[in-house]
Amino acid sequence: MVFTYLRVSSESQSLQRQRVAIESYVKENNITIDKTFEDKKSGKDFISRENYMHMREQLRKGDILIIKELDRLGRSYELIKDEWDYLTRLGVEIIIIDTPLLNTSNKSDLEKQLIANIVFELYSYISEKQRLKIKQTQAEGIAIAKEQKKYQGRQPICINEKEFKELYTKWKSKEITAKSFMQQIKLDRGTFYNRIKMYESTGSINIKK
Repeated sequence: MVFTYLRVSSESQSLQRQRVAIESYVKENNITIDKTFEDKKSGKDFISRENYMHMREQLRKGDILIIKELDRLGRSYELIKDEWDYLTRLGVEIIIIDTPLLNTSNKSDLEKQLIANIVFELYSYISEKQRLKIKQTQAEGIAIAKEQKKYQGRQPICINEKEFKELYTKWKSKEITAKSFMQQIKLDRGTFYNRIKMYESTGSINIKK
């Protein structure tokens, strides 16, 4: 079976760029897609990506997995490398549209291992350099802002307490889901549950409108 997987990091991002690339690739290569899985979740882990995990459970030896870019598998080098090793040991053939050198179809086990080692080491080096550059740029920006007395640290998240309490009541009575609750007050999962804990222990979220 042929599987395709598409991922972006948040609900506000579009999957269209990946869809177009995959549709073009399978058309050019006369490939028929059997199943497509999509996630709008961060690549920091796999457990939170429900659709990827559903796909993973269905993959079998001889299946083909098509993705546009290597980092659709994950955000960190270690995460991607571990998942790549798992998939290739399982016997899944992987096609990376933007990195054809990594495609495992019609390659011997030795070729797959050699190519993967080279590419992943290079990927790791580039990723680390980018991470350090971003960190340095952020530090320089903060330093300049502090000199100009403009840097005030992270601003507190403002929530309408009345709205929060009304939504909390609906959530507890199962009129709305936790996801809907989070979206309406524009909080990420971690901050949301921190506010819930605060509210349930103190009766207030301690935030002014």
